[in-house]
Amino acid sequence: MNFKLLSLAVSGILTIGVAASPAAVVTALSGRPEADLKEFNSVHFPGAIAQNAAEQTNVRVYEQASPAVVTVDTEKSNGSGTIISPDGTVLTNAHVVSAGGTVNIILSDGKKVVADVVGFGEDGLDLAVVKIRGQNNLPTIPIARPGSVKVGQQAFAIGNPFGQFQGTLTVGIVSRIDLQRGLIQTDAAINPGNSGGPLLNSSGELIGVNTSIFTRGQGGGNIGIGFAISADKVPGFLTAVREGRAPRVAQRRSPFGNKSPQKVALNGPALSGKLTTQSSVLPADNSFFDLYSFEGKAGQQITIEMTSQEIDPYLILLGPNQREIAQDDDGAGSKNARITVRLPADGTYTLLANSYQARQSGAYTLELKASASGAPSRAILEAEGALVAGGPVLPSDKSLYREYTFEGRSGQSVAISLESTDFDAYVAIFGPNGRLLGENDDASDSTKNAFLSVTLPATGRYRVVVNAYDASGRGRYNLTIR
Repeated sequence: MNFKLLSLAVSGILTIGVAASPAAVVTALSGRPEADLKEFNSVHFPGAIAQNAAEQTNVRVYEQASPAVVTVDTEKSNGSGTIISPDGTVLTNAHVVSAGGTVNIILSDGKKVVADVVGFGEDGLDLAVVKIRGQNNLPTIPIARPGSVKVGQQAFAIGNPFGQFQGTLTVGIVSRIDLQRGLIQTDAAINPGNSGGPLLNSSGELIGVNTSIFTRGQGGGNIGIGFAISADKVPGFLTAVREGRAPRVAQRRSPFGNKSPQKVALNGPALSGKLTTQSSVLPADNSFFDLYSFEGKAGQQITIEMTSQEIDPYLILLGPNQREIAQDDDGAGSKNARITVRLPADGTYTLLANSYQARQSGAYTLELKASASGAPSRAILEAEGALVAGGPVLPSDKSLYREYTFEGRSGQSVAISLESTDFDAYVAIFGPNGRLLGENDDASDSTKNAFLSVTLPATGRYRVVVNAYDASGRGRYNLTIR
């Protein structure tokens, strides 16, 4: 049961502008001593000598291009950028600088300068330009000629993964070109913090702007499927910026296109649907989906079940703020999907009735049930789920995990309880900046259930990781956040 990530900024693919602390990520993904972070960027060390033509190319591209790669730092996110003119024009992603105004730029030599956001892309183009103040004679990266990129050629990414490793080089190939969406797919490692940085050819020319990855679970790292906006999109955008036609504020784009969701009612009759070539397509994996919406109340416990004899059902539930609440593949047994969750707020919820596999067509049945109202719940989030074979695993110990998110406020105290009669539960919570706030294995000597109590340090979106203590852990669980 692999997990799809639906991030609305880039239509179903994880945008990578918000960088997390690498120490937090390593601790978060394992909580075990064996999770080591190793330095691998050997070109920074004296005495590193290229031994063959491929290494010589790597070193040449890095030495040529890296002086023009910068870190873009805002109050909410941390990404990368490319200097494309000597007077300090920097190309990056719109989602990195979406708040507009002024941002901080860290040059490759560590110098910090101030820049102004001067333009954003239109019609969902995730590009932005910022202009560094009072600079000239800066190093630059040239833009490759249109149509010059071929599948199979080498690709080089430089950026600041996780906001901590400025000037990191990764190498891969161009894996695929998506002409329809103007994206270049690459297996060069791209991670949170690389967003807005350059994807280069072996001549050190810009062939794309790194923008997103397809991963497993929210906040996940690179699994070899990254995307860059093709440099073919850049000249027209820069012309619009120079001529003053580019928007001065970030443009929001619905991941669902112009299609409106079908309104449904909780506790209504079962719905019959069918995924076909006329259905919407989830860009993350080219799977079909139908869109539904319903009105929910804070504290209301609901169960959504999608069954089919013709497809492998997959459910994704979004809250009133269009952020993901839950998703499920096989929670209802066999290949059927089920989400059981207590709603965190009043408002309109969006449901994607999806298939696990790309371009899978077939009929399905959908039921949405709400429990009878009882005493008001003080729970922020209540969810039932399962860790099953085939789900996402932590690389450190191969243990299974799931992720949930909730909106918290500064100074708020929350208690997180993870209970299971099937496996040794392990839970962790991360703050809006990606840093680990707490983790727990056993609530006491007499139980293997996990419990955490923390005071939230800031207002924003928090992640809770549901995990098994070791690789053998499988089964059902109950998660409650109060």
